[in-house]
Amino acid sequence: MKFLARWRSLVVALASGAACAQPACDKPVYLTFDTGHMGVAPLIAETLKRHNAKATFFLASEPTLTGGTTLDEQWAPWWRERVAEGHDFGSHTWEHHVFLQDLPEQDGKPARFKVRTQAGIQPPQVAELTADDYCASLRRVDQRFQEMTGRRLSPIFRAPGGRTSPALVAAAQRCGYAHVGWNSAGFLGDELPSDRFPNAQLLDKALRDIKPGDILLAHLGIWQRQEPWAPAVLEPLMAGLEARGMCFAPLRDHPRYAARLRAANDTRPRDR
Repeated sequence: MKFLARWRSLVVALASGAACAQPACDKPVYLTFDTGHMGVAPLIAETLKRHNAKATFFLASEPTLTGGTTLDEQWAPWWRERVAEGHDFGSHTWEHHVFLQDLPEQDGKPARFKVRTQAGIQPPQVAELTADDYCASLRRVDQRFQEMTGRRLSPIFRAPGGRTSPALVAAAQRCGYAHVGWNSAGFLGDELPSDRFPNAQLLDKALRDIKPGDILLAHLGIWQRQEPWAPAVLEPLMAGLEARGMCFAPLRDHPRYAARLRAANDTRPRDR
């Protein structure tokens, strides 16, 4: 009941202008969303629009609740709408490759990465990728994004699970992609089991710990979570952070990535 009461009071405050009556925001936080089953994607988009918030999305080709994948034609209009709204977009690898370990050059084989390919309800498969293979996976998302939207991805990526090694990050950098992680306080917990981490607990922790400048991580739907995180946590979280004078910015405004992303948007040619 306290959770619901807090949510209602924050939403009422936001609607009345109390949470929005701030001058130009100098306390940004950076909402980022990785793809998922897409069941809450429309609700997340609506919440972002209500708060006039810009976010960054990291895309992989993952199974969805309605069948198909996150990057098929069913979802192309949704991605085009997000482009028109001015969000940022990066790669999450095509097949959601979760890094496991570096494999050294051996028996004439180049250095490789051992990965677990797993997304949503798909059974996990272990594979070995060369640096070129990994780059091809990042670029395949970019190619598909262009087919759907006419726009290129920004030259950033997020390794699934945030798992990397210096060798993997260096390989991605050689093919033009900078890695984006998240801050400890920015782990919003939507991928955790509901019975142990209920929404009220996740909201309390986020409102307590998030500070200006943090990169926040959530998903467009998590298969194993029984209690949907969005918009039940997202809406009061955004209202609560706005009440503390924070705003929501895309990664092109982040001091670590701003110059890179703006230069890319100005100079990178579109693939034909």
